[in-house]
Amino acid sequence: MKKLIVAAVAAGALFGLPALAHAQTQVYGTIGYASVDVDPVTLGAIQGRLGVQVNRYFAFEAEAAFGIADDEVLGVTVELSNELAAFAVVKAPVSESVNLFARLGYSTTDIDVGGTGVSGDGVAYGVGAEAFFTANDGVRVDWTRHDADGGEADVWAIAYVRRF
Repeated sequence: MKKLIVAAVAAGALFGLPALAHAQTQVYGTIGYASVDVDPVTLGAIQGRLGVQVNRYFAFEAEAAFGIADDEVLGVTVELSNELAAFAVVKAPVSESVNLFARLGYSTTDIDVGGTGVSGDGVAYGVGAEAFFTANDGVRVDWTRHDADGGEADVWAIAYVRRF
């Protein structure tokens, strides 16, 4: 049920907002690497986002990550299966090419612990910065805390950003 809620929020953000904000809407995507710290393990993931920037200060994002680097604790392999999330994003332009931002949303995460699936859903929030080296291409770094019902995770990410 919670995954259905995340999917509905993401679909509404990505497909409903352009109809409300025709002239100012900017669609963007990111692809990058995320380091997921779920104490006592650190996992690696490929992470992608699709966002709709409504105006200079506000955006919505859908996020998906899939594990590519596992870890081991007490002889048990731990790996990220997937993470899905939807966020509202507030941006603070520093210059024409640099933005600081904060985001708040909801995430669902599936982790495989020694062959057993563990899931967690909950609030996610974070901060970051993005810098553009052309009108449409840039780099983004951010930190996100996922407060799931099964525990907490700190995610540090770096990504390529493309405005469409």
